[in-house]
Amino acid sequence: MVATASPSRSSGFTLIEIMVVIVILGILATLIIPKIMDRPDEARRTKAALDIQAIGQALDLYRLDNSSYPTTEQGLDALTKKPTAEPVPKQWRQSGYLAKLPKDPWDRAYVYMSPGVHGDYDLVSLGADGELGGSGNAADVESWNLSGK
Repeated sequence: MVATASPSRSSGFTLIEIMVVIVILGILATLIIPKIMDRPDEARRTKAALDIQAIGQALDLYRLDNSSYPTTEQGLDALTKKPTAEPVPKQWRQSGYLAKLPKDPWDRAYVYMSPGVHGDYDLVSLGADGELGGSGNAADVESWNLSGK
């Protein structure tokens, strides 16, 4: 007796299998996309904190050389070019304390005040909204609230 081959089933996917995969991908997307979308804001806040720490180190070097922090009027520009406003620093480094003054991740200047309310100086990025206060992504990044200061 000769064996006959039964008709073979095609090796493709059925419509139901494809729909199940699409539903699973949709569920995964609804869970993962919101987490990914928050990452840019988290990265900006981290960059602002790192900038504030770097500027703080430059301010500390300025103070070591000149016995005081730049005044609010002299501002952070005192770290890149020698101040002409009183008190004019006597031991200002020729190369400055920062090569370039960074802007915050939202392309605004950091807010500097010396003497500060929270210490020798206050250094703040106003966050996404550009205004004092706020919460979430609009919250300020403040020198006195960073670990290591």
